[in-house]
Amino acid sequence: MDFSNILFRCSQLGHLMVEPRTKAAKESGELSETTKTHLIDVFVQNKYGRQTDISNKYITKGLMVEEDSITLYSRVKKTFFKKNERHLSNEFIKGTPDLFTGLEIEQADSVIDIKSSWDIFTYFRNHSKGVSDLYYWQLQGYMALTGASSAKLAFCLVDTPETLILDAQRKLMWQMNAGTEENEDYKKACEELETAMVFSDIPMSERVMEFDIKRDNEGINLLYSKIKKARKYLNELEADLNPSVILAAHDSEVNATIVQ
Repeated sequence: MDFSNILFRCSQLGHLMVEPRTKAAKESGELSETTKTHLIDVFVQNKYGRQTDISNKYITKGLMVEEDSITLYSRVKKTFFKKNERHLSNEFIKGTPDLFTGLEIEQADSVIDIKSSWDIFTYFRNHSKGVSDLYYWQLQGYMALTGASSAKLAFCLVDTPETLILDAQRKLMWQMNAGTEENEDYKKACEELETAMVFSDIPMSERVMEFDIKRDNEGINLLYSKIKKARKYLNELEADLNPSVILAAHDSEVNATIVQ
């Protein structure tokens, strides 16, 4: 398989931009161990069609409430936003920005990425965390694809879907060994659980948190340089799978074991 033209998703870009720990490795332009680990996953996904297990309650809620978060954001900003469905790509990257301002996505003035928080605690923790490297580079990628000069990262706090609340309550029954839904301690715990997962009582303006990000052309060029190195690394992994290369690197006793 040839990885010379593989495109990286914008959501992946932060993994490619992690710098090596040592000064020597940085100066020589090496890829970091974190980047190499991610590229091994990319290699397996593309060559063998396998996916790592990325399913969890945070991702599940995010997918289920995406439209609710966009609606909340639109109401707070007093501007109608519709989710963008256009998939974009260039020579290096690909992605689908959530929202944009401007006449069309390919010539956007700005892009907006919506993140749906799991609960009120994870939502407010973003106040001190700010924009993570992973989100920063994701938005730089979107700006590179659209031509936008600015971006916004918007965290939204919306109610948890009823199906997820019911799942959590069922797990709670098992954890408490309640035996029946009529157990008073269990009923009280369910009420507290639902309160912790529903947020409509909080003013809408307090349930949207935005961070502004400016386009970094120098950073985008560095990103493209990293992608070239990443492609080279992936092709080297492919070459290393050649049986003759593997056998030549071992003594005859180990070779016999491999052949068997």
